[in-house]
Amino acid sequence: MSVRVVRQSKYRHIFGKVLKKENCYDGVRVTRSSQDGTFCSANSKFVAICIEAAGGGAFLVLKTTGGGRIDMNAARVCGHKAEVLDLAWCPFNDNIIASSSEDCSIKLWEIPDEGLTENLTEYLVDLQYHQRRVTQILWHPSALNILLSVGQDDKILIWNVSTAEILVEVNMESNIFCASWNYNGSLFATTSKDKKLRVHDARSGEVKQEGNGHEGAKPQRVVFLKDNKIITTGFSKMSERQYALWDADDLSNPVILENLDTSNGTMFPFYDQDCSVLYLAGKGDGSIRYFEISDEPPFIHYLNTYTSSSPQRGLGFMNKRGCLVNSCEIARFYKLHQKGVCEPISMIVPRKSDLFQSDIFPDTVSDEPAITAEDWSEGKDADPNTMSMKTFYHETERETKMATKPKANLLAKKVTVKSKVEEPPKEVEKPKPKKVVIAASTPVKTEERHPPKKEETPRPEPSKPSWVRDHHDDVPKQEVKPQSTNAASAPPSVSNAKFDELMQEMKRLKATVAEHEERIKTLEEQGVTSNKQINDSEED
Repeated sequence: MSVRVVRQSKYRHIFGKVLKKENCYDGVRVTRSSQDGTFCSANSKFVAICIEAAGGGAFLVLKTTGGGRIDMNAARVCGHKAEVLDLAWCPFNDNIIASSSEDCSIKLWEIPDEGLTENLTEYLVDLQYHQRRVTQILWHPSALNILLSVGQDDKILIWNVSTAEILVEVNMESNIFCASWNYNGSLFATTSKDKKLRVHDARSGEVKQEGNGHEGAKPQRVVFLKDNKIITTGFSKMSERQYALWDADDLSNPVILENLDTSNGTMFPFYDQDCSVLYLAGKGDGSIRYFEISDEPPFIHYLNTYTSSSPQRGLGFMNKRGCLVNSCEIARFYKLHQKGVCEPISMIVPRKSDLFQSDIFPDTVSDEPAITAEDWSEGKDADPNTMSMKTFYHETERETKMATKPKANLLAKKVTVKSKVEEPPKEVEKPKPKKVVIAASTPVKTEERHPPKKEETPRPEPSKPSWVRDHHDDVPKQEVKPQSTNAASAPPSVSNAKFDELMQEMKRLKATVAEHEERIKTLEEQGVTSNKQINDSEED
C-alpha cells in the first residue's frame, strides 16, 4: 500500500494576482528591439520601461503608485543616440538608474522624487569604453558605486561609477550571453556562445571554474544563488527548454537538469534570495513558473504556475522593499504586453491572519551599502546589510485600538467590595393597635381564658410592645464629636427643634401605653369578681 505524502512548504499555495485596471499602465510603446532582454526594471518608487522613440533611444519612468493611460508626449529620459537595451536601478539609491544602449555607452540618471515632469537629457555619468552595444548592466550587491557591464565586443568591465574608472577588464573568447554576481560580490558567473558556464574572480577576472552548459545554440541565462549554487536556463539539442542547478565549486556535471517544454522563447530566471523562490518566465509566453529551492535533494521543488492568455514582451522584477507586506505580497512583476500595456502581477502567499507574517518575510537587503568602492577595490568583501521587513508593515485599525486600549486582567475574579459605612435601616410601617371591647355582662370561663390566680409578685416594668419603636433606632449610630456650647446633649445629625419634637412624641406614646395597661388591669379585676359571684351562686 503506497502512501502519498505532500511536501510541506509555507510557499506551497502561492498564487499570482493581477492588480486592478486603474493600477495598470496603458498606451506604453514598448521597444521592438530583437535583443534578448527584459526591457523593464522596477524598485519601490519607480518602474522604468524601454520604449520606441524617434531620433534615438529613450525610456519611460513611471511611479509605482500611479496607473492609467500614458500620454504619447509624456516626459521621458532621452539621452542615448540609439535604442536602450537594459536598465538597472541602484540598490542603494532609489532615484539613480543606469541605462545601456546600442550606442555603446552607459549612462547614469537621477530621477526626482515626484517623477518626470519634462524630458530628461542631462545625465550624471557617461561611461564610454565598449566598442559594440552593451547588452547587460549589473550593480554590485554590497559595494557602493560598483557596476558590471557586458558588451557584444566580448568584454566584461567592472566600473567605479563615481570616478568613471574601469577597475577590472575581462576579455572573453566568445560572445557573452549573461552574467550574475554572487551574494557578496566576490565572484561572478557567465554563460557564452561557446556553451560554457564559467565562474570568475571579480577582481582579477580569472576563471575559477568552468564546465559545459546547455547543449543548445540559443542564448543561455544564469543566476548566482545565495548558497554558492548556480541556476541556468537554456536549450537542449532538440530545442527543448531546460533549467539546471550547478555547484559553483564543481561545474563538471549539473546537480539537476530538467526539461520544461518545447517553446522557442528565451527563459528568464528571477531569484528571490530572501525566500529562496525561483521564477521562470519565457519571452513570448503567458505563464510564470515558480519553484522553491532547498538544501536537500531534489533541491528544486515545483510550486505552481501563473497563467495568462497574453504573451509577455518583457518583464520587470521589483525588489522586496516595494512589496505590500500587509497583503502578504512576497514578489511583484511588471509584465509588458505587445499591445502597449504594463501590468503589475503580485505574488501572494494566502494567510488568514492580518498580523505580520515573519515566516514568509525574512530580513531583506537594505538600502545601506556594506562597503565603499575603494574598500572593494582593495580586496575587502562583505555580505549585504539587511533590514527587517516589519519596517514596511502598517498596523491595522484593530491593532491600533488594542494598543491604545488599557489592558485589563480578563481572567481575574470579580470581587465586590462592601462599604464599611452601613446604610440606615428602612423604617417599617407601624401596625395600628386593635381595640379590645369586653362586655361586663358576658360570662368568661376561667379554664379557657384565664389560669388560676397565683400569688402576686412584684411586676417588672412593662416592656415596649413590638409595634412601638423608639425613634432613636431610626437614626444611624455615628461617632459624636465634642462640640462647643450646650448642644452636646443633642445628636449631631438632628437639629434641636427636631429633637424636642421626638421627645414629646415619645412621652405621648408612653402615656398611651400606661393608659392601656391600667385599662387591661381593670378589666382583669372585673373578670375575677364576676367569676367569684358565679361560684357563690352555684354553692347556694
